Amino acid sequence: MSTLEQLIAEWLPLPDVAERLGVSITRVHALVKDGTLLAARIGEHNVRAVPAEFLVDDHVLDSLKGTVSVLGDAGYNHEQALAWLFTADDSLPGRPIDALREGRKTEIRRRAQALGW
Repeated sequence: MSTLEQLIAEWLPLPDVAERLGVSITRVHALVKDGTLLAARIGEHNVRAVPAEFLVDDHVLDSLKGTVSVLGDAGYNHEQALAWLFTADDSLPGRPIDALREGRKTEIRRRAQALGW
């Protein structure tokens, strides 16, 4: 089991993401490519999947894309960004993804921006 699989409990394969969002699989691939979503290859079949916590009901967490962009500007690749978002930080407290889901995007983006310095 990879480190990401240890950090992230629930994953959705890309076809499941398409179904939840009500879009085509091609659209989900585009969302991953443009940084709206982050995906990783997981499991014994090496399937591309997205953390379930990136979705809220039938849409992508609003604050995710901008945060992913800031992490990319700080030099993080997709796997590093996933690890950062899902690793507990005692100073928050909690995980950055939890803070984003609670609407604390400004604080999380400020912290992500500081990673580049």
